[in-house]
Amino acid sequence: MPPRLSLRVLRWPCRPQRCLSQRSFGLSRSAQAEREPQPSAPWGRRPAAGGSALPRLLQIPQFVRFGIAIDTAAAWRWLALLAVALWPTWWWMGQRMVDGSDDPLGVLALATLATLMWHHRSRLRAAPRLGFQVAALTGAVLTTALHAQLPDLVVALVGLLSLAAGLIAFLPAQVATAPVLGLSVLSLPLLASLQFYAGFPLRVVTAEASRWLLSIAHAVERSGSSLVVDGQLVIVDAPCSGVQMAWLGYFTACVVALAVGRHNRNFLLRLPVVSVLVLLGNVVRNTVLVAFQTSGTHLPNWGHEAVGLVVLGLVCAGIGWAMAFEPRIRH
Repeated sequence: MPPRLSLRVLRWPCRPQRCLSQRSFGLSRSAQAEREPQPSAPWGRRPAAGGSALPRLLQIPQFVRFGIAIDTAAAWRWLALLAVALWPTWWWMGQRMVDGSDDPLGVLALATLATLMWHHRSRLRAAPRLGFQVAALTGAVLTTALHAQLPDLVVALVGLLSLAAGLIAFLPAQVATAPVLGLSVLSLPLLASLQFYAGFPLRVVTAEASRWLLSIAHAVERSGSSLVVDGQLVIVDAPCSGVQMAWLGYFTACVVALAVGRHNRNFLLRLPVVSVLVLLGNVVRNTVLVAFQTSGTHLPNWGHEAVGLVVLGLVCAGIGWAMAFEPRIRH
């Protein structure tokens, strides 16, 4: 019977061979890893020292310096370029204000935005907020692309909102965005358009509210935007619609909100108060003027203007108080 071979004898040549291969060549695991082929770097990248890979453009010093110059560019340069890109809007707005087709109240809103930027000039962001910056650039491109496709007023609205987004991108975080956007909308020459589309409904509402008040002491009937008071016909014409008072009321709300540092939520929650005060002020003015006219007391033109200015001052004062008022919390 032949002798059995032990498993140790069969395994014996393997162990010395493995040890001999490692000792004879002196290769450690790290050395073997270095000799193994490494995967190629992605296209456009070159492995840097330490194993990291940088984009090819970031390895060009001129490109890096250009990127740093753009990121640290002064705010006025960005805003100047944005304003130049919107030159068709400025041209249309200037023509509409000069030819007398609209009131130049929008200049007051633009001056307020410029004053706001000047007031925060020492606290502007070194790098703009990316979201608002992208919105500003997108709006400027759309203003140019849609110049002949949409009405001029809509295109101007897009352009001025993009300008407001550019301002917000550099303003400090504590400055609310809603009043800035509101001022940009108010800078549009839109009073004539508002008078055309919303003037008659506002006159009807004003005439109906005045009828309720005058009916306490007079026999009053309303027909459209006209009133018949004790047999006398009184027409509530366009200046009595309250469009200008509404513009000045919302302008006061935006300015006071920025002055007192009102946040977006508080500002938006108080806007309905502005609408109510403007409507009440317009109704009171119209009622007083109609009462004077039907009582036989003739008011000169300056008398009409004086009544309107007094009511306007009271309305704006009430709006300013509503925006600045801060309720005290009792502990």
